[in-house]
Amino acid sequence: MSDVYAQPTTGVDATDMNALAGYTTLRMGGPAGRIVPGNSAEEIVRAVREAGIRDEPVLILAGGSNVVIGDAGFPGTVVLVRSRGLRVVAEDTDTVTVRVEAGEPWDELVAATVANGWSGLECLSGVPGSTGATPIQNVGAYGQEVAETITGVEVYDRTDGTVGRIDAADCGFAYRGSIFKYSDRWLVLSVDFRLARSPLSGPVRYAELARALGVEVGDQVPLADARATVLRLRAGKGMVLDAADPDTRSVGSFFTNPVLDRAAYELFRERAADLGEAPSWPCPGDMVKLSAAWLIDKAGFGKSHPGPGGVAISSKHTLALTNRSGRAATADLVALARQIRDGVHTRFGVTLHPEPVLINCTI
Repeated sequence: MSDVYAQPTTGVDATDMNALAGYTTLRMGGPAGRIVPGNSAEEIVRAVREAGIRDEPVLILAGGSNVVIGDAGFPGTVVLVRSRGLRVVAEDTDTVTVRVEAGEPWDELVAATVANGWSGLECLSGVPGSTGATPIQNVGAYGQEVAETITGVEVYDRTDGTVGRIDAADCGFAYRGSIFKYSDRWLVLSVDFRLARSPLSGPVRYAELARALGVEVGDQVPLADARATVLRLRAGKGMVLDAADPDTRSVGSFFTNPVLDRAAYELFRERAADLGEAPSWPCPGDMVKLSAAWLIDKAGFGKSHPGPGGVAISSKHTLALTNRSGRAATADLVALARQIRDGVHTRFGVTLHPEPVLINCTI
């Protein structure tokens, strides 16, 4: 299923309380001061520069799938990233490097790479949003993350007013993070990916995916099989956009999996001893990653757990918080997120952190 932008079904009125809600997959958020579409890198940069001249705050919004906008909205200029396209910029016998515009819908890119026999993004099928958002979040799923294939990012530097490229080694990629995530300095314009010329996926690393494919961890499978299976798994968790499914009115995983140092992990194990061995994964630096979904469920917040105003935990996955009614306020979602975060901390002494970007709201 192709990714789609969160688009309003009627004309956008910047004075309408639902103006920004129509541009997010949560369908939440108040009004914008102005909404300006950018259909090319040049238009996007020009809109940001002009807002800077007027001394207006700027919000960059593309797919709207990883952002929570407060009920007060955004008082400045919202620039919609709508640039499209991809082209091969380098190739050899074994690899191909493609340059992708920031507004290219991510899943359409993944579908194109699979169709062309380019391996490296197939396990990221079905992730909603735009290509330009992927380095910001270092998007990852089912054993792959974009840091493995990105070679460089073209950016507009709002500090010095120039356009340039940042090599992957300088992007500060980390688990669901990068130098771009909490900084307004850089505006992503395009992303370069180096992919393998291969009809087979990379080695399957994720146990759930391996089971669904009927293979062992480490095996490789045809690209199309990997993509189809990932899409099926994601759809079963409400993680593929579907207008008919209220569970997909979400930002996907709301919390990141917590990563603990060894001492904190041992304290957690003591507090969770009555529940058996919790799922965990070793990380570099003697760190340990826990499952946020497990923590949420064991702290008493199961699937479909209701919150105020028509929000709820997804009926398919405990990591997704949904605007189930389609009419809930951001304040309702934030209240549910806060309840979950505080409940997990009380039960296990572990603090969950939100994965999406929060605009004019906080938990």
